[in-house]
Amino acid sequence: MELRVLKYFLAIAREGSLTKASAVLNVTQPTISRQIQDLESELGQRLFDRGNKTLALTPEGVLFRRRAEEILELTEKTKAEFSAMGGVLAGDVHIGCAETKSFYELSLIFAAIQKQYPDVHFHLYSGNDEDVLHRLDSGILDFGVLLEPFDISRYSSLRLPMKERWGLILLNSHPLARQPSIKKEELYGLPLIFSRQAQNANPAANGVISWFGDGFPRLNIVATFNLLFNAVMMVKAGVGSVVSIDRIITSGNEDDICFRPFEPPLESRLAMIWKKDRLFSNPARLLLERMESSFDK
Repeated sequence: MELRVLKYFLAIAREGSLTKASAVLNVTQPTISRQIQDLESELGQRLFDRGNKTLALTPEGVLFRRRAEEILELTEKTKAEFSAMGGVLAGDVHIGCAETKSFYELSLIFAAIQKQYPDVHFHLYSGNDEDVLHRLDSGILDFGVLLEPFDISRYSSLRLPMKERWGLILLNSHPLARQPSIKKEELYGLPLIFSRQAQNANPAANGVISWFGDGFPRLNIVATFNLLFNAVMMVKAGVGSVVSIDRIITSGNEDDICFRPFEPPLESRLAMIWKKDRLFSNPARLLLERMESSFDK
């Protein structure tokens, strides 16, 4: 399986036809067609449903597209890491992170590094635990920054001092908006919007589910999300209220919604994690050293 063939496959998946992919790649259609047929034979799976003029991914093709993208991304990342091993400090650092206002404090460290070393670049991938851990395990990310608790036994880690407060994002017109805080019993039966992780999470590894305790099955979860922006749009449309951390509603005019904390209080700390066997590039190693000097106290 050659990287060149993976690029052919992704071009077809993106363009939806051999003709368009051939033009983009500047490779003849018979060459691309033959390479894709060989790839399907090698995998033992059909990757495309072939129509009259279009090609659509099969379910196996959708999975392979994800893997092909990861392989090519990791290849480019590896090239960049080795290019950065010279005397000049330069290169890329890839970080996966949860949405949190506390990330601003980490960004100050990024800014200080970039001011001193202009050829160091930071690339952020925002997602929930599941998304970040998958990319971290695949080697695409150098670091993950996630809200505790979660199972960090497989990783090296640095606990960060910042804490995030949990509560509910709701319409100002909602009756609960008139209260300074919200108890779990007041949420039973109300339409709620939860992180999609909540559907399959282990209560022992999820502080929010643990906070609800035996009352969690009584919640009326009408929608799930992995990033908050669209979830806030659902709040504004009247779908439900979002269980979330505070201080990350910054999408514009938010006069119609508000945040109310849970009572008793529920807080989560942040932790930065990385693979135990990770061989860092010079820029990634520098970031870790700066993080440790700032927060490992």
